[in-house]
Amino acid sequence: MIQFRNVTKYYPPRTYAVKDINLTINAGEFVSIVGQSGTGKTTLVKLMIAEERATKGRVVIGGWDITNIRHHDIPLLRRQIGVVFQDFKLLQRKTVAENVAFALQVAGAPRPRVKEMVPQVLTIVGLEGELERFPHQLSGGEQQRVSIARALVHRPKILVADEPTGNLDTINTREIIELLQKINKLGTTVVLVTHNREVVNSLRKRVITLENGTVVSDQPVGRYVI
Repeated sequence: MIQFRNVTKYYPPRTYAVKDINLTINAGEFVSIVGQSGTGKTTLVKLMIAEERATKGRVVIGGWDITNIRHHDIPLLRRQIGVVFQDFKLLQRKTVAENVAFALQVAGAPRPRVKEMVPQVLTIVGLEGELERFPHQLSGGEQQRVSIARALVHRPKILVADEPTGNLDTINTREIIELLQKINKLGTTVVLVTHNREVVNSLRKRVITLENGTVVSDQPVGRYVI
């Protein structure tokens, strides 16, 4: 479960990125957060992963109040929340398998766990035959699949996808969204942050719309209409 309780993020001298946000996202949901650029979508992501701290209010992830999370607890939080970005953020000199393994290695995972998890998550994203290829040898859609696999290696309860299809063509966009739906059906909560109207309207899932840093609409089976 994700909860924002009266959350405000203020940047001096006079900018409110989000203001008085109240949201609850239940375990197992697939939720789209939509709005134009500058409406606060990315700020919500940063608050979820403790990259930013709320100026006011409380942020609760899975029953854990992270509003004032201690610095040394942040890695533990981020193992519970997988994050996928628009620009993939892959290590260009590492293979597909090495990119995914790296996320486990930096967390101190033992070698047997790395050997077990890497092929598992690459199978989930449909790249089981591409372990030894490098990012420059992959299409944009394949690179995003590697990014998603890397986000899954800690078996997170939540997957946050921040504009995951922003650099992809229509076919790859559809495939990535289908993959996110598959991951959701396996039990992971998915939070899709996007301004892609066609993607949101095709999902027929919950849609939360932000405007000027506030929630202006929360539809259980919604559309992106702004």
